[in-house]
Amino acid sequence: MVEWFLWLKAIHIVSVVAWMAGLFYLPRLFVYHCDVSPGSEASELFKTMERRLTGVIMRPAMVMSLLSGVLLLIAGQIELFQIWVLGKLAAVFLLLLYYGALEVYLRQFARDQRTRNARFFRVINEVPTLLLIIIVVFVVVKPFQ
Repeated sequence: MVEWFLWLKAIHIVSVVAWMAGLFYLPRLFVYHCDVSPGSEASELFKTMERRLTGVIMRPAMVMSLLSGVLLLIAGQIELFQIWVLGKLAAVFLLLLYYGALEVYLRQFARDQRTRNARFFRVINEVPTLLLIIIVVFVVVKPFQ
């Protein structure tokens, strides 16, 4: 295997791990943010933490994950219409939708709007775990091949 391809894989894995860490942590911050008064010092601290997590870690990691993933598909000459590839891509698309929803909640918290309660964020905090399991199974096991 060409050395640059291995570097590309490493970049992809590291960026996916960083993005997933943010996807696990941001809803947990929202859980705690729900429990403090809007405008309070604690609320302002959560806003700063949430903003930095998304801006410094999650968005760049997501972009790198997507770019390196596309490059791996191209460089690896992977047949797109295999069930394992389609399954992984579908799960990644759902992760992107999930991330988009988190961005909406992030903007709401930034404006001191509370449209959901802590229990809601505890429940949706499980979504990225389920999608990660699906992605790993499709990539490693390659079911239905």
